Amino acid sequence: MKSTDEQDYVDFVRHQANALCRTAYLLCGDWRRAEDSTQEALIRLYRVWSRIQRKGSVSAYARKVVVSTTMDGLRRKSSQELVGGDAYFAGERETSDPLGVFENRMVITQALAALPPRQRACVVLRYFDELSVEETAIALDCRPGTVKSQTLRALEKLRENPALAHFSELAGLGG
Repeated sequence: MKSTDEQDYVDFVRHQANALCRTAYLLCGDWRRAEDSTQEALIRLYRVWSRIQRKGSVSAYARKVVVSTTMDGLRRKSSQELVGGDAYFAGERETSDPLGVFENRMVITQALAALPPRQRACVVLRYFDELSVEETAIALDCRPGTVKSQTLRALEKLRENPALAHFSELAGLGG
């Protein structure tokens, strides 16, 4: 790899690794697995960096690889393990009520963990990563209609979750 390409790669990792890891965490609920998925995605990205950079699709490719490695890990995961055991998010900001933030994050993480993997991925990519339906479909390698239907089902399940009753923002999502 050329030194300029390598520096571009290092800059990309420096600016995007935390966001990619957060996405992986929201998909799997375990920081160690999220870090492993992110690392695997960055290794794959490094191998094809020059080609992907010329196409101008670096972020989309990186996100797609993080999603696929995380989802693959969930499929291989033992049925004995629980998703959502970790309790903190990367990039945490200070607030006047850190315990309330912690509790909210726990509730949200546990609610996401209760969703099937594809539905969880749709919600994470659409509402946490703020991707469009089309961008989410590309990341999940499916049709936009699948993203819409999976997101709708996920939001219905989340709205029915009694632990999320006090999250008024949920009522306005996807409806």
